[in-house]
Amino acid sequence: MSASIRKFDYETMRADFHLDVPDNFNFAFDVVGKRATENNKTALLCIDRSGRTVTKHSYADLDRLSNKFANALITLGVNKGDLAFVMMPRVVEWYQVLLGCTKTGVVAMPGTNLLTARDIEYRINQADARLAIVTAAHVEKVEQIKANCPSLELLVVVGGECPGWYALEEICSAERDTVDRALLPPTYKDELMLIYFTSGTTQMPKMVGRDHAYALAHVITGNYWMDLREDDIHWTLTDTGWAKAAWGLLYPPFLAGATVLLYDGEGFDADVHLKIIAEHAVTTFCAPPTVYRVLAQMDLSGADFSSLRHCFGAGEPLNPEAMRAWKGATGCDIYDGYGQTETINIVANFPGMEVRPGSMGKPVPGVTVDIIDDRGTVLKDHEVGHIGVKLEEPWPPGLFHGYIHDDAVTAQAFRNGWYYTGDTATRDEDGYIWFVGRSDDIISSASYRISPFEVESALIEHVAVLESAVVGKPDKIRGEIVMAYVTLAPGFVPDDDLARELQEFVKQHTAPYKYPRAIVFRDALPKTISGKIRRVELREEAAKT
Repeated sequence: MSASIRKFDYETMRADFHLDVPDNFNFAFDVVGKRATENNKTALLCIDRSGRTVTKHSYADLDRLSNKFANALITLGVNKGDLAFVMMPRVVEWYQVLLGCTKTGVVAMPGTNLLTARDIEYRINQADARLAIVTAAHVEKVEQIKANCPSLELLVVVGGECPGWYALEEICSAERDTVDRALLPPTYKDELMLIYFTSGTTQMPKMVGRDHAYALAHVITGNYWMDLREDDIHWTLTDTGWAKAAWGLLYPPFLAGATVLLYDGEGFDADVHLKIIAEHAVTTFCAPPTVYRVLAQMDLSGADFSSLRHCFGAGEPLNPEAMRAWKGATGCDIYDGYGQTETINIVANFPGMEVRPGSMGKPVPGVTVDIIDDRGTVLKDHEVGHIGVKLEEPWPPGLFHGYIHDDAVTAQAFRNGWYYTGDTATRDEDGYIWFVGRSDDIISSASYRISPFEVESALIEHVAVLESAVVGKPDKIRGEIVMAYVTLAPGFVPDDDLARELQEFVKQHTAPYKYPRAIVFRDALPKTISGKIRRVELREEAAKT
């Protein structure tokens, strides 16, 4: 194994922590640009689907590429504050676009590559996005819906040419690779930098605005939980459209000056992933619990983990068996952490702490996290309550300021002097926090957060479906799977063929990962006196099947 992880004294770490964010802060200039001039090392190690190294890109490369795109945006007449929907896989152009947007003050809206045309339409219209920047594989989706998006004016394709679209390579080739920052509008720490979409149970995805200070707040994520250093080769398994990409592919590793391994493969191939760890000397590794569970079931005796020094995961608690199997094979503990699209990493197992399997760890420096009741009262040890972030001055690093265009939901989340995360937990006598469940009905499957409402909305459009209720069913590998209880319209027969048809229908009408892996046909759904579906009863039933 490589150099050992650092050891932190938890109480000293929290007491000594201070984060000063300059008023005029821009991650692309102040971090990436600075590293390009001071220590121009490899920023990206790009790997193709076979596991072979394709290209290396230095910090200076990323600085020049993003300068070209920033200049192209100016040439196209794009202004600070304009919104750009961005959808592309793990390729260097993703960095070029996001950093170029950051430099000009254009607000990027990353979307997962699994989004359907309908998903894209919803996001563009909710945000009044002016630009769509996607790879050639996604052009057809945008073409299907662009007529329904009145705010959409500019289309940019990456890795191809399409009529009516600007080709990224072409518009950038004519531009200078330097930018005079003094000629650009300044970007302030409390101004929008990114927008991510998250899901709820009673409405469509909500917009979460992330300001420029958010990027620097991730120094907490990188320095403490991830323990990143300049000589690290870091690999996080995530799609570029998730906020987890900001955590693992961008801000923490670049703040540390590390090298990010960028693997452009689809799905999870255990053999390929193990090969990459060995051949490219990965030192820090972050994977969702599903991946660790799969690997724990394999014979890992022949795998080479000699480069690994620190491993971590997030999304849901890992079972002790998987943690023990991984440590037995690699010598590394798995350090769980907890955060949301609305936050940075706010609870974590830190190097130097005792790892208690099943626990998310303790609150990070700079953020007060506790277990509270509906009135905002801090609960006693071992009592189940809401996970809350205390609202205090200075504002908690990396905490969002509210949902865009949704004052009612914001008011529900920010109350009693706390931000209510929507999750529940307990706290033990040593301050460790233990996840219990979600306050809402969000399903966490293989680290995807899935809104039952979205799945139900897709199902109800099928002519055979009269009513549906979607819940999470416990699963040893995925944590949970999507389970749909369905009542049928007259004339339809509940059989396996219809179940498969409904599954394929959902895949076509929303992101494919959201489809119900289990469908149960019912004559009627359990309801309250007021007519609301009793999902708690269905969840209990699903847990027993």
